[in-house]
Amino acid sequence: MGLNLDDKKAVVAEVSAKVATAQAIVLAEYRGLEVGDMTSLRAKARISGVYLRVLKNTLARRAVTGTPFESLAQHMVGPLAYGISADPVAAAKVLNEFAKANERFVIKAGAMPGQVMTPKQVATLATMPSREELLAKLMGTMQAPIAMFVRTLNEVPSKLVRTLAAVRDQKQAA
Repeated sequence: MGLNLDDKKAVVAEVSAKVATAQAIVLAEYRGLEVGDMTSLRAKARISGVYLRVLKNTLARRAVTGTPFESLAQHMVGPLAYGISADPVAAAKVLNEFAKANERFVIKAGAMPGQVMTPKQVATLATMPSREELLAKLMGTMQAPIAMFVRTLNEVPSKLVRTLAAVRDQKQAA
C-alpha cells in the first residue's frame, strides 16, 4: 500500500533533517536479502548511531535536493537502503561489514559533503578509525610524556624505600 501525500512529505522532512546533520551517506542494494538479516543490520546501525532507512528513490532524491549530497541522486536506482550518519566513518563501517558477511547486500555508492564515492572508496573509508578511536589515540599520545614523568618522579622515593627495606632485612638476618 502506497503512502499518501502527507505521509510522503513527513518522510521527506524526516530524511531531510537527518541529511542536514549528516557527514556521510552510503547507498546499498538489498535485493534478495532476508528479513531477519535486515533486522540485524538495523540493530547494528542503531547501536553505531547510523540512521538506516529503506526509501523510495524519488523521496530520497527530494530529501537530498539542495544539500551537499545532491550529486548522489544519480546513483539512486533500484531497491536501496540508505545509511546516514553524523560520523563520516560509522555508516561506511556498519554497511561494509554487513556487505562482507552477506553477498546479496551490495554497496552501490556513498557520499560525503560535496563528494560522491565509489564502492571501493566506501570500503576504504570503512577501514579508517572512528572519531572516538582517533580522540583516544590523541589523548594517549598527549598523556604519555606526563605519565612517564610521574613514573620517573615516583621511582626516586620507591628506590629509597626498597633500599631501606633491604637494609632492615639485612640487619634482622644478622
